[in-house]
Amino acid sequence: MHIIIDLLILVTTIILGIPVPFCFMAAALYMGLVFFPDFSFLMTVGFRGLNSLTLLSIPFFIMAGALMGSAGIAEKLTNFANSMLGRIRGGMGAATIVACAIFGAISGTASSAVACIGTIMIPRLEELGYPRNYSTAMVSCAAVLGQLIPPSVPMILYGWVTQQSVAACFLSTVVPGVLTMTLFCVINYFMCKKFPNLQVGKKISKKERNQEIFVATKKGFWSLLMPFIILGGIYGGITTPTESAAVAVLYATLVGFFIHKELKMDILGEAFHNSATTSGVIVLMLFFVTILGRLYTMQRVPMMVADFLLGVSDNKFVILFMVNIFLIIIGMLMDDLSGTMLVAPLLMPLMLKIGVHPIHFAAILGTNLGLGNVTPPTAPILYLGGRIGGVNIDEYIKPALIFMIFGSIPIVLLTTYVPGLSLFLPRLIMGIK
Repeated sequence: MHIIIDLLILVTTIILGIPVPFCFMAAALYMGLVFFPDFSFLMTVGFRGLNSLTLLSIPFFIMAGALMGSAGIAEKLTNFANSMLGRIRGGMGAATIVACAIFGAISGTASSAVACIGTIMIPRLEELGYPRNYSTAMVSCAAVLGQLIPPSVPMILYGWVTQQSVAACFLSTVVPGVLTMTLFCVINYFMCKKFPNLQVGKKISKKERNQEIFVATKKGFWSLLMPFIILGGIYGGITTPTESAAVAVLYATLVGFFIHKELKMDILGEAFHNSATTSGVIVLMLFFVTILGRLYTMQRVPMMVADFLLGVSDNKFVILFMVNIFLIIIGMLMDDLSGTMLVAPLLMPLMLKIGVHPIHFAAILGTNLGLGNVTPPTAPILYLGGRIGGVNIDEYIKPALIFMIFGSIPIVLLTTYVPGLSLFLPRLIMGIK
């Protein structure tokens, strides 16, 4: 009964709009007072949980994402994608989706992707005849690629919580991410047939097209090199994810100041301030989530969840379907970082019982929470996109649902029921069993 009350406290406070760290604090405080009136020992649990080198990568990746928009890197990426796709009908929309994927290979979060790419592309798309509500919906849904294409901050947290290789968790969402990007581009192609005022770049010769791509690649070379430096360092065994995140910040700063020359000291200071604020919120949340997770473990909550679902059905596919529904609901209520921290330790015993590989579960978690983040009623990423696009939710919910139903949901189901999609690259590159 106390556990049900605690979960109701957590969900209710989140729905009421109380900052997420304090929602977890309230839940942890209730559990502590009920089961351990003198729960001073739990403070050390929280501090020990934060004493991790892996977590140090999170503020660095947030900082790298903040710098990309200010240093001209995000704009160079979108220009490169446009040179490849912009001269076909709906090509600028596809270029936007691809730019979100490339941006995800640097920033690691969906919120930074929708903020940077949305700010640049939504006005540009409107000038070319794309309805603003459609552009907002497309960018909001495509921003989820920011947490599927590695590096991914939610996957860093998942690896930390479950004691799995962060690099393997990164790789688990690559194929689902690429498939999502492809499906979104296909949906965009058919949706663009409904826009009569859509402008398409005039046809040019193959030689002129190659020249255009060459110029865009040349101008965006240093921006395009960034994902290769980050991921190449990790999978080449040169750097850890934390070290790669630090390199990303240094690289973005140098490129912004000395190559693109668009980064100024006041902008750098603002980026540091915003990153510090965001990181502080995440650290506070991790502190209370660690305590709450330990309390749940001590009260055998994960095992009770596993026993309950196994009592409903012992069919693996049915259980995975129920887990999908649960994860999407969690994603609807809270952001991807909070959802990962809460759900990963809660459901891991169940996944192991039914024979789901921990790295496969990483991909299931990532794709489901990504879908949940753009699914009403809460939909944090969808509402963020609406604020950036200056559009009310009722105006862009319909195109957003089209992307979700025909793009995100099929990928969630494929990822869940075809383990090879998420395990192929980790086994090929890292040799996991």
